[in-house]
Amino acid sequence: MNFDFALILFVVVFITGTIWLVDLLWLKKRRGANLKDPWWVEYGGSLFPVLLVVFLLRSFLVEPFRIPSESMMPTLLNGDFILVNKYTYGVRLPILDKKIIDVNDPQRGEVMVFRFPLNPGENYIKRVVGLPGDTVVYQNKRLTINDKEVAVEQQEDYLHSGRLYYSSQFDETLGNVTHRILNNGAGPADIFDTNDFRNYRENCQYNTEGVTCLVPEGHYFVMGDNRDNSRDSRFWGFVPEENIVGKAFFIWFNFSDPGRIGAFD
Repeated sequence: MNFDFALILFVVVFITGTIWLVDLLWLKKRRGANLKDPWWVEYGGSLFPVLLVVFLLRSFLVEPFRIPSESMMPTLLNGDFILVNKYTYGVRLPILDKKIIDVNDPQRGEVMVFRFPLNPGENYIKRVVGLPGDTVVYQNKRLTINDKEVAVEQQEDYLHSGRLYYSSQFDETLGNVTHRILNNGAGPADIFDTNDFRNYRENCQYNTEGVTCLVPEGHYFVMGDNRDNSRDSRFWGFVPEENIVGKAFFIWFNFSDPGRIGAFD
């Protein structure tokens, strides 16, 4: 979905830019100063600089996304419109998604947008939990990384708006980031091995309490903050470095709750 839009935008920029350039170098001279520009020249020439700026901003600086699910609650809600920093994890060529300049690597606790490994045309958003080489253990709804249990502090229960039920809520600290997570106490602890897990399936072992995974080089282990309602690396595997889109950092609108505008962890 995201790839198609980027391609369409590139094609439109190319067409309008070609119209603008041909008119500037050739058609305008033949037409003369007293004749009105044809409608297609007028629209193409006026749209080109605007579309070019949008394309460059979206490709190299920031890109807007809409949160489509509840997997990142309570940090991000369904319907949040967010901004994603496109250069934090390196500069990539638009359309081709090939990195040309290294900047930073993803860190534990950061919220990352990436192209879904099973369908690269679809964008996913999750929190980075495991880095290349990490051993990630999620057993009985507790997270351990490299034999060190991740610190959590229980908070008041979270009331799901419009659904009239509560989830247990915790502050979790990953790296330098402290954020909220949800757990459903009534839900099972086990995680089912699925046929969706294809690459490096041998790096994970499942049991009735959860899963243990060794993150391969060049890949990342990601999870949703709504731990019992997130299809993430526990189910479909690791995120390759080349699938990374950028780091999410700002909520710029929500039609249902304009008060949510602002940064988040």
